[in-house]
Amino acid sequence: MKFLFDFLPILFFFLAYKFFDIYVATAVAIVSTVAQVAVIWFNTRKVATMQLVTLAIILVFGGLTLYLQDEMFIKWKPTVVNWLFAAAFLATQFFGKQTAIERMMGSALTLPEKIWRRLNFGWVVFFLSLGSANLYVMSHFDSDTWVNFKLFGMLGLTVVFIILQSLFLSRYMHEPSNK
Repeated sequence: MKFLFDFLPILFFFLAYKFFDIYVATAVAIVSTVAQVAVIWFNTRKVATMQLVTLAIILVFGGLTLYLQDEMFIKWKPTVVNWLFAAAFLATQFFGKQTAIERMMGSALTLPEKIWRRLNFGWVVFFLSLGSANLYVMSHFDSDTWVNFKLFGMLGLTVVFIILQSLFLSRYMHEPSNK
């Protein structure tokens, strides 16, 4: 359910773009992201750092898009977000007691440190690749194609990556023994 809630601003952006234009869609993305963070804050009294970073980036890049009437700023947003996530995950490879992915999934899985590091580095590569793919699509295709890629392409690539990650992790999952 959380995944769907996190996905709402992207869906609202997509729908607003299809019915109006990129500027209305950008305004909708800004408002829906602010509303999303507000709902999270009112329900839990805390907001994850990643959500705050995403909010700041949509405010800056979305605001520049609207103020300057230049759609390139909003098109850069997915690349900036993904590359910042890559940098954050990479930093945890070298600093701190746990990698970012271990902090997020450690309560559900018990893995050797080496595997946590591989998994974390896999996410670094994924985020770098997703940001690069966004750059390619925004530079070589029209806005309609970019908006479709932002929704369907990035979501599809994420689902494929999660499936591959699950296959990788399945080698390290063990059935509990009955004693």
